[in-house]
Amino acid sequence: MTVRIDHLVTSGTFALDGGEWEVDNNVWIVGDDTEAIVIDAAHDAAAIEAALGGRTLRAIVCTHAHNDHIDAAPALAEATGAPILLHPADLPLWLQTHPERTPDGPLADGQEITVAGTTLKVLHTPGHAPGCVCLYAPELGTVFTGDTLFQGGPGATGRSFSSFPTIIDSIRDRLLTLPGDTKVRTGHGDPTTIGAEAPQLDDWIKRGH
Repeated sequence: MTVRIDHLVTSGTFALDGGEWEVDNNVWIVGDDTEAIVIDAAHDAAAIEAALGGRTLRAIVCTHAHNDHIDAAPALAEATGAPILLHPADLPLWLQTHPERTPDGPLADGQEITVAGTTLKVLHTPGHAPGCVCLYAPELGTVFTGDTLFQGGPGATGRSFSSFPTIIDSIRDRLLTLPGDTKVRTGHGDPTTIGAEAPQLDDWIKRGH
């Protein structure tokens, strides 16, 4: 069966450092008609489970542990039996949202996750948060970037656990080295491509975006 990428937008609240913002999150489902993984279980476990359509959920992969990307993960895991995977560097952020429930397994740079015969490679891309990862699927010509890279620039770095120089290094060394036609599927907003974003790197640095 052919692997496909399904896209769901869920809405809720992002909270950090005492502030709260209403946000729309992209939830990505990668799989075929029988099995799938979910990238970022945001806000609405029931809606994500419905979008799975009865497929076996192999894993809930967290690009990072800001609450808006993980708030529905435990409920989705309970409903489906799927493990929650998170880079250990983001455990302090995770525990701010889910102090009684830790992830089931780690993500590591270079790790490969296979679903429906397709491999996604974990790229550790700290900066927006210490444990940020992107998932590169060369067979699909796409990279799932969470909040590391958006259309028009890097993710925000003005809050706790973040670093602008670090995110720039991550994007330069781990993402902009991918083929230019690689589609960038982001944690919020519209997709872009590596080729569209690469020429803007120097401008981002000058602006201290």
